[in-house]
Amino acid sequence: MTRIDDTPPAWDERTQLTTFLDYARDTARAKCEGLSEENARKALLPSSPLMTMSGVINHLRWVEYYWFQVVFLGEEDRGPWTEEDPDREMRIAVDFPLTQLLDEYAEQSTRYRELAAGNALDKQAQRTIRNGLHVDLRWILHHLTEETARHNGHLDILREILDGSTGY
Repeated sequence: MTRIDDTPPAWDERTQLTTFLDYARDTARAKCEGLSEENARKALLPSSPLMTMSGVINHLRWVEYYWFQVVFLGEEDRGPWTEEDPDREMRIAVDFPLTQLLDEYAEQSTRYRELAAGNALDKQAQRTIRNGLHVDLRWILHHLTEETARHNGHLDILREILDGSTGY
């Protein structure tokens, strides 16, 4: 598995926040290295039929889209989810090659890294979150790091069950 580093190149707050988010993103991608398309689509947990390696990667991609484009920038929500199928991004992931999902996630991460670099950490989101508060970019970066790291735990478990691979 690719060795990745969580040590920031500088110690200011922005660099630390974005380094940890990049580390979590890179870890998610690394967990998919060498995985077959067949295994990427396998649902291994009877109580979580949408929990596939592909599903988690696609979920991470769309979660970032939601927080950066919909909440922070205030754009119209064009995500794949619906009220009837709120987890659709995980369901449709198996219809795409894992390499495509990983490439789209990496390309999007680059765009959002640039977005984060071009805005003040204190800048408030255009839209409110569930409790009616306007979060700032700092909060979004923290939240996405937490979300990605949590799902990396799912990827760890799935990958170990699939082929015994363990590591970062």
